Amino acid sequence: MNDASRPLAVVAGHLCLDIVCHLDASRVALEPGSLIEVHGTTLATGGAVSNTGLALSKLGVPTLLMAKVGDDALGALVKESLLRSGAQHVEGITTSAEAGTSYTVVITPPSGERMFLHDAGANAVFHSSDIDTSLLKSALLFHFGYPPLMRQLYTQGGQELVKLFAAVKDQGLITSLDLSLPDPASEAGQADWQALLKRVLPQVDIFLPSFEELLYMLRPETFKQLKHTGEEALPPQLAGLVSEIAGELLAMGPQIVGIKLGPVGFYLRTAHLTLPRLAALTTNWHNRELWAPCFQVTVAGTVGAGDTTVAGFLAGLLRGLRLEDALDTACAVGACCVEALDAVSGVKSWEETRARMQQGWPRHELALPDGWRREDSALWRGPNDAHRSLA
Repeated sequence: MNDASRPLAVVAGHLCLDIVCHLDASRVALEPGSLIEVHGTTLATGGAVSNTGLALSKLGVPTLLMAKVGDDALGALVKESLLRSGAQHVEGITTSAEAGTSYTVVITPPSGERMFLHDAGANAVFHSSDIDTSLLKSALLFHFGYPPLMRQLYTQGGQELVKLFAAVKDQGLITSLDLSLPDPASEAGQADWQALLKRVLPQVDIFLPSFEELLYMLRPETFKQLKHTGEEALPPQLAGLVSEIAGELLAMGPQIVGIKLGPVGFYLRTAHLTLPRLAALTTNWHNRELWAPCFQVTVAGTVGAGDTTVAGFLAGLLRGLRLEDALDTACAVGACCVEALDAVSGVKSWEETRARMQQGWPRHELALPDGWRREDSALWRGPNDAHRSLA
């Protein structure tokens, strides 16, 4: 790990201000003329740049943040909040004169089913040219999050997103991409995401979406069926579909595909790693298929759970951990996150996180179908895993 004066990782993409409203009512109907009481409001930076970037910093990875805010009071508040929260490098955050700072009103009832009111703001005018490649020279890894919330990156077949990743690849960095779920009724929801992914994934080394996002983009009928039946967790019969989709994604270009599965854990599948910088960090990562269950915690909120899980995984990669350890660390960081109401305050240091893992932190049980084998470490090894044992 290099010193904090030189970023090792870059986290770019969507950045906003989250206004989190806490409710007592389990259900909320937003109707004209209605007054809905809230019990406390939390202001925090949100989006992948804040959530993943700050979590990486807390885990001891020197991280440069790259995003776009408006030339307004909210933009100044976002930058100040990031620095106060531990950000070390914000020189990659540019200011837009075209649009205001993005913000999200997050409505969090006790049921945990969050609702969002979102203003895209400056994120809607973010272009590939907003990535200053001269700032990438000391970094090893570049992670980008939430292009479905950034209009210029998904319109015209995603050509700006492809251009952005190609420019970063030319700098020799390991590239990583995370998604967000588009609103089906929005312009992003109508985009041809399958075609877009086929264009951009050849430039991506590590792809870390959620299963829900993948279903929406690659298996829309299955997505609609699950929404119709109200499934909140992954049905056992869909375990094979996770593996099938991961195989399709690997064929599009990434060497590592991680799929966030909410309460049923984190799935990971890899190809034979040929990128020199990536292969140099890994020891037993070639041709693997693993599924890690979540750690048991009392959930206070789920804001940022996926983003911080990504941070835990990338931190494990950058520290050269074995794949099993990196996967476990990802789940541990995500578990710490949900113990707090906001996205980052629950995330602990690298040393505290690893110590908690080593103290016998209990895991949730999984029930996977034939072809999957549970190992003593609580991880499951899939039928496409090249290792006979995880020991």
